[in-house]
Amino acid sequence: MLSFFRKGKSKQDGLDTVVDSSELFDTDETSSADQDIHPQLSIHPSWSISAEERYYYQFLNNEQQPLKENQISLSGIELKQTEKGYVVTAFVRSSLAKAISFSDTTLLLIGPNGEMLARKTFPLAELGELPPHSSRPWKFFFERETLRVAELPAVDWKIAFELRKPTAHSLDLSESWEKSLADEDKEKLRTLVQSIQPPKPGEINFMGLQIQQAENGDIHATLLIRNGSDKNIRIQQLPLQVEDAAGDLVAQGAFTLQEFEVKANTSKPWTFIFPKALVVKENPDFRAWKVIVPSGQ
Repeated sequence: MLSFFRKGKSKQDGLDTVVDSSELFDTDETSSADQDIHPQLSIHPSWSISAEERYYYQFLNNEQQPLKENQISLSGIELKQTEKGYVVTAFVRSSLAKAISFSDTTLLLIGPNGEMLARKTFPLAELGELPPHSSRPWKFFFERETLRVAELPAVDWKIAFELRKPTAHSLDLSESWEKSLADEDKEKLRTLVQSIQPPKPGEINFMGLQIQQAENGDIHATLLIRNGSDKNIRIQQLPLQVEDAAGDLVAQGAFTLQEFEVKANTSKPWTFIFPKALVVKENPDFRAWKVIVPSGQ
């Protein structure tokens, strides 16, 4: 990097974005309006920079606006075009009183009018452990395929964390259920899904809806398969056990499903039929019951 004296540069090209640490990490800590914190410059141990470059970063860091407690900031320093994309240099600043480390993190480049310029997920573990109350310069390379526009503006851009808004948990009906269920029953299922506590992020679980034993001895169990993940899941093999009110094993079997998918953040109803040959208890007590995936499966 050329000295900012040689470039005649005494200010940053990009702007600052600030978020509460609770929006990025599992913590209840929020920012406080009472105390200003000026994060101190921290150079990554792997960076070998000259005294002139250190002074350049120190000067720009001293010009930063203070943070409140428990905030994380991305402050754009400069943007440089290359043959394959753009290198964005920015400060990653923290006002937390403890060291923090990042995992894979999606960052956005945002234009002067709030438009998205680029989007990419970075392995931010490479940033290393950020000390308490520190500001670390880092370089982010946005390849051309990550860009949403042909050319990036030279000034007044921002680099920001992509903050995922919680997605409301909803009902996912297969095509056969859409066709066969009455509108009234569909609405009842939607109301049920929206009224119960959604699964935890990343959790997959099963909720019993209805169970009955047919005249031929087969057991029909209708479940809600609940996907708390932000990704669609496909299920091909599913071992299940039915237990009754006494906690006794009633039936067990392994089901093979064809192209069975549960969309992200949805619950999908499905009926599983246990043939009489798989039923191990006569006269089960279905005043209370549950279906579980056997441990170790």
